[in-house]
Amino acid sequence: MKMTVKKGDNVVVIAGKEKGKTGKVLEVFPKDNRVLVDGVNLVTKHKKARTQQEQSAIIKKTAPIDASNVMVVCSVCGKATRIAHKEIDGKKVRVCKKCSASLDKEYVKQTKKEAKKNVSADKKDTKETAKKTTKSAEKVVEAKASEKKTTAKSTTTKKTTSKPAGETKSTAKTQKSNTKKTSVEG
Repeated sequence: MKMTVKKGDNVVVIAGKEKGKTGKVLEVFPKDNRVLVDGVNLVTKHKKARTQQEQSAIIKKTAPIDASNVMVVCSVCGKATRIAHKEIDGKKVRVCKKCSASLDKEYVKQTKKEAKKNVSADKKDTKETAKKTTKSAEKVVEAKASEKKTTAKSTTTKKTTSKPAGETKSTAKTQKSNTKKTSVEG
C-alpha cells in the first residue's frame, strides 16, 4: 500500500490516546503502514545492565503508530488536511486539499504563491461577511434598546400620573369621613 505520509512531514494525531498532539515524522514503515512521530506514543523500556560497567535504566522512546491515525499539517494554511495528487512539471506531487499548496519541498515555491492567494481571498470573504453580520447585529441591538426606552418612558409616565390621582381621591375620602365624625359628635 502506498503511503501519503513521508519522512519529515509535520503531522497531527487524530485518533488514539495521543489525539491532538503534533510532531515531525522521523521514520516511515510502509510494509506495516506505521509511522514514527517525534514525541508521540512514548513507551518505557527497562534496560538491564549486561556487564558491570553498564548501568540499568528506564528509557523512554517513541514507538510507531498507525499511519491512518495521523494527518499531514499544511505549511501554508496550518491546518490538518487530506492529501491530493497533482502533476507539476510532469511529476506527481502531493497537494493540500484545502488550499492547493504543495506538500513536497521541491515544488513548494511554485504552488505557495497560488495557495497564499487562495487563502487570502478566503480570509477577505470571511472578514467581509463578519463585518456585515456585526453591523446587522448592532442594528438589531439598537432597535431593541430604543424599544425598551420607549416602553420604559410610557410606564413611568403612567405610574406618575396615576399616583397623584389616587392620592387626591384617598385624601378626599378621609376629609369626608372626618367631617362626618365631627358632625355626629357635635
